[in-house]
Amino acid sequence: MRLRGYVCYIKREMSRNDICLLLGATGVGKTLLLKRLHNILYLSLHGLNELGTPPSTLPTVGTNLIDLTLRRRKKVTVRELGGCMGPIWPSYFSDCSSVIFVVDSSNTAQVSSSCIQVLSVLSAEPLRSASVLILFNKRDMPCIMSLVEIKSLFRLEDIIASATQPITTLELSACTGEGLQEVLGWLESVTVS
Repeated sequence: MRLRGYVCYIKREMSRNDICLLLGATGVGKTLLLKRLHNILYLSLHGLNELGTPPSTLPTVGTNLIDLTLRRRKKVTVRELGGCMGPIWPSYFSDCSSVIFVVDSSNTAQVSSSCIQVLSVLSAEPLRSASVLILFNKRDMPCIMSLVEIKSLFRLEDIIASATQPITTLELSACTGEGLQEVLGWLESVTVS
């Protein structure tokens, strides 16, 4: 009986913030991205600007939740869902207002399979009006494809043309920190609270 009340309380608390789902295949860098975004906000709050070396991460088997307080006191809860949870991602769609989909741009095979995943996410009814950010991560890796090649392999033009959602794309290196400020800017632009 007490547990049920506790679960309801958690649900009410989470509904106060915007919820952004962080999706992508296993190993694309979602956990590192989440940690780096949190670190940037923490550092800026304390007047520091040195991001430092990337923290170690492990593949996410379940979910990671983190609350980010953006500028102007806007708050967003980012829920990372492990890549291995792909079949049950839809059970989390109804609670979110935005989606960040991460693609490993250094893995050619994964770029094309991520296209299928993102199409499935975009066609889900609860996400019809969600704002979507597609991140091409790991741009710091040697021997990567050009952005034009990645967008072609990913079929980005076809995805944008068929989507009902507003879609933004960014290049990123969660490892070096390149592009992280742009991700925070996007989150701020789509967050209502």
